[in-house]
Amino acid sequence: MRLVIQRVKQAAVRIQEETVGEIGPGLLLFLGVGEEDTEEDVGYLVEKVRHLRVFADGQGRFNLSVTDVRGALLIVSQFTLWGDCRKGRRPSFSHSAPPRKAEPLYDLFIQKARAAGLTVASGRFQEMMEVSLVNDGPVTLLLDSRKQF
Repeated sequence: MRLVIQRVKQAAVRIQEETVGEIGPGLLLFLGVGEEDTEEDVGYLVEKVRHLRVFADGQGRFNLSVTDVRGALLIVSQFTLWGDCRKGRRPSFSHSAPPRKAEPLYDLFIQKARAAGLTVASGRFQEMMEVSLVNDGPVTLLLDSRKQF
């Protein structure tokens, strides 16, 4: 499972002119589910995100988590995080999980984040979405549940 994490002042996701999820300060998470991912990957990444210290303390150091600052999460599914562009000119998505496997894990990620006490908004699985954000920093990080990067 892969995440692109962006610290934001605000973020929103729209589908066909309708805002379906929006947050104020917090983290925008683009979530890609791989073919070998399981519930363990979900649990690992939810805990990692929950405690990841990417917000500044009084001295300007990254010492506070989204939980500490009472920030929110906007979670957007993005299978293209598994795109392999090493060969040719068109990305290969052969390592991305098929929708029947990916959707339950995406939904579980949202459930576990809420169960952990986080405020969560989300996009909709397998929809064309417009995502807008005001990046804070900018701070953008990559996480992989298999620790490949």
